[in-house]
Amino acid sequence: MAGAAAKRYARAIFDLAREEGQIEEWAERLRVVHELFSMPEVREVLASPSIAATRRQELATSLLGQTAVGREGVNLARLLIEADRLSALDDIVEEYRRLADDEAGRVRVTATTAIPLSREEVDRLVDDLSRRLGREVRLEVRVDPAILGGLVLQIGDRVIDASVAARLQQLRRRLGGT
Repeated sequence: MAGAAAKRYARAIFDLAREEGQIEEWAERLRVVHELFSMPEVREVLASPSIAATRRQELATSLLGQTAVGREGVNLARLLIEADRLSALDDIVEEYRRLADDEAGRVRVTATTAIPLSREEVDRLVDDLSRRLGREVRLEVRVDPAILGGLVLQIGDRVIDASVAARLQQLRRRLGGT
């Protein structure tokens, strides 16, 4: 869950993007900045307190100047470095995506299964969830053999655990086991 500072930054970016009619463009800028700054060697240098903030900002400007983030993306990066908020970038991007999804009537869902789903199964799941939720669904599928079978859905803050592992755990509890 994003912290208060990350939410404030994401909200400010989102409000600006909405005013300018550039919600998707800002989503792409954030994606590029996040991708570049997530590289361990880049993040290490840009977050290093032993390097002056102005020098780190110059480095960020140089790195981002080779991308399509534009002046706005560079300014955001410089601001995050100056405010020592680079560590919040993951949460800022996540919160921005949530705001953009809400605005567009979309919802992100993570489905965890014990085995990979076929393309048809994924399509059926997306269609079913879209119908039930009344919104466009952006589905991310993860595989975790530990759930044994079934499905675990995460829709925002809500988790629906229909896994075999969860059912076995409930059965153990009912029978007085651990």
